[in-house]
Amino acid sequence: MKREPWVVGVTGASGTPYAAAVIRGLLGAGEAVDVVVSRAARLTLIDETGIPFRDAHWREDLREWLERPLDRGKPEPFELEDVRYWTAGDFAAGPSSGSYPAKGMIVVPCSAAAVAGIAIGLSKDLLQRVASVTLKERRPLVLCVRETPLTGVTLRQLADLDAQGAIVMPASPGFYAGSASVQQLVDFVAGRVLDAVGVEHRLYLRWAGELGSGATST
Repeated sequence: MKREPWVVGVTGASGTPYAAAVIRGLLGAGEAVDVVVSRAARLTLIDETGIPFRDAHWREDLREWLERPLDRGKPEPFELEDVRYWTAGDFAAGPSSGSYPAKGMIVVPCSAAAVAGIAIGLSKDLLQRVASVTLKERRPLVLCVRETPLTGVTLRQLADLDAQGAIVMPASPGFYAGSASVQQLVDFVAGRVLDAVGVEHRLYLRWAGELGSGATST
């Protein structure tokens, strides 16, 4: 069976819990995942979690990251057999080519700098290159923007990316799902990201159309 992964790109914007929740959701749905972590994202990750992300030990570091939800108590173990990691400077990596059989790409969190680079096709690193390839191949590209406020330049770049076919999805959690913890708010955003690419999940409770009734699960 041909392997067709989702590429998850992690930039240096604050919001590494969103990336972890998306990766957990993809793996939980039985999807293959390729991970690209920018150099700036490594700094954010260690600042927000205390976890380093080392090329030579990426599997151990990724597992520790995924198994450490924000406020859920006992960690949930994750199998990483169908996960591949590509370094940000590896322009010969599989996803850098349109012939690589990827389903699409999710950039989460997505910084304004990454938005700019993707919008103009800069391809300064593998993450931006894969995003450009995803657009040219007409595959789904989700940009989970997590910066505020946004300048006019960034807004225009996001509008341009929308015109090119990207899905612009700010990291804006909804509160109607009865979220009682920070992790549940994070999971709501991750779930909406997975909705955008058609991946089934049970990350949040859906609106049932009735005030005060709570929501129904997927």
